[in-house]
Amino acid sequence: MLWTMLRQSWRHDSGRKVLATTTIFLAAGLISALLAISITIGDKMSVEMKSYGANIEITPEGQVQLPYALKNALSTMDKDDLLLESELPNIKNIFWRNNIIGFAPFVRGKAIANGQQKVAIVGTFFDQHLAVPDEPDYHTGNKIISRYWKVTGQWPNDDQKQALAGQSLAKSQGWQVGDTVTLTNQGQPQTVTITGILSDGSAEEEALVLPLHISQQLLGLQGRVESIKVSALTVPENALSKKARDNLESLDSDEYDLWFCTAFVSSISFQLEKALNNASVRPVWQVAASEGIVIHKIQSLLFMVTLAAFIAASMGIASLMTNAILQRSKEIGLMKSLGAHNWQVYLLFYAESIICGLLGGSLGCIAGWGLSKVMGYALFGSTVSFNWIIVPLVLVISVVMTVFGTYFPSRRIAALYPIEVLYGRK
Repeated sequence: MLWTMLRQSWRHDSGRKVLATTTIFLAAGLISALLAISITIGDKMSVEMKSYGANIEITPEGQVQLPYALKNALSTMDKDDLLLESELPNIKNIFWRNNIIGFAPFVRGKAIANGQQKVAIVGTFFDQHLAVPDEPDYHTGNKIISRYWKVTGQWPNDDQKQALAGQSLAKSQGWQVGDTVTLTNQGQPQTVTITGILSDGSAEEEALVLPLHISQQLLGLQGRVESIKVSALTVPENALSKKARDNLESLDSDEYDLWFCTAFVSSISFQLEKALNNASVRPVWQVAASEGIVIHKIQSLLFMVTLAAFIAASMGIASLMTNAILQRSKEIGLMKSLGAHNWQVYLLFYAESIICGLLGGSLGCIAGWGLSKVMGYALFGSTVSFNWIIVPLVLVISVVMTVFGTYFPSRRIAALYPIEVLYGRK
């Protein structure tokens, strides 16, 4: 009997049903797209935030007590106290290895340029191939992790005698792209060709940035590096990660396992410290904290938009159902006069709204899939994956919207007396 009445209702009141389905379709499409963005916003924003620099720094253990005097202290540190270049592949051999976007080692010092005056030199990776386990074609360097570096010209080749001249240094020395510079220091003189001018707003603007092996030879630091910058995908800090940061020993076994198996910047730093000898690993908290704040604010905004869509769709359904009950009051009065209980009348209207919700939610998931792709390209320049857990979630939300929108209008049914409705008094 119920199915017969539902078919008759859709046949004779199809316009209102289509309008209700369209209302749910629009809301479900927006909600499913926002959910897809929200699920992937952490990784996407983390990648975008990497344009502000690495979020982990590794230095020799002896430098911990000299956070700001390191630049001058490095030249007096014994070579054996520095980090081993041979251990660099260990960075990609930790539990969260797939979260390591890239890294770049550094050595710093001074050399005499063209036999005239001393200039600052920085040795690092630009786009260096490195043999790591299970990744035979792995490349890393500042071209990957330092996207804020602006190079006028071309990036140097790590295997060639090429260099970047910092903007300030090039201006003071009168260097241009294509010039050659002969550098001398402790080792054999090295002649490099300037392939680009670097402007990044940091100390590198006043230095000549060279491939790592050339700087090591000039400074007599073969096989050693002074620091390593690491760029890693992380999740925002929470109470557990802050507790671990304050006192790791305070975590019980369950908390430790959860912390270790979550991509917090602190847990990744802890694993890196275990992977390298004589290393002190510290997160760059300014970058890590800003990631968490930005992601949290964006997710809050997405939640508010989703909530607004939910409320707007529910109000639309409520308006449509109120109108339907008023127009079908005689039908309701006849049903009640024939012995139908209120719950049976409720069931008819709720069944109609749930069908609208399921149909509109299904179509909305398809539209949301396409909309999420468009939004992904517009916001991040790449596609956003549509997690299929969104489909049942959006269907549930769509049904809840229709039920919520039907609840208050359906309460009018209880106030309808058959005799008054059938005689036209209501």
